[in-house]
Amino acid sequence: MPAPPVIPIETTRHVRDSCLCLHAQRAARALARRFDEALRPHGLTNGQFSLLMALNAPDGAPMSRVAALIGADRTTLTAALKPLVRRGLAWSAADPADNRIRRVGLTAGGHAALAAALPAWTETHVALEADAPGLDPARLRADLLSLSAPPPGDVPCPSPE
Repeated sequence: MPAPPVIPIETTRHVRDSCLCLHAQRAARALARRFDEALRPHGLTNGQFSLLMALNAPDGAPMSRVAALIGADRTTLTAALKPLVRRGLAWSAADPADNRIRRVGLTAGGHAALAAALPAWTETHVALEADAPGLDPARLRADLLSLSAPPPGDVPCPSPE
């Protein structure tokens, strides 16, 4: 069997220095650690805080809408919801008007946990923006949003929701 091709170290360095995905992942992990630390006293991770915020709607929301908001598929959302439901912070139920639709939302405990954690998130967010002079947060959000949008011509699978 022939030896596999050897990729030159220059190529490795080029990918290391220019890969948008690598740099986005590193930044996301650093941000996640910072928010995890801030939210730890409230018993939440940054992912749980974001999910609770996504569930913050008067009558809950269809799972497909929440999944799209957080950029996850329904299976991933279901797995992320389970610990929040077990802790009594979230609920999941069939839509009374259409059993094919699953709705999810916050319980009273979820609203209380979100309200208690919000000041820690706000303080961390303000500090993060202050710690990054020269960063244009609005531009960064817009750029990240454009990268997370579906590709042109990408048509989502039809859903009863």
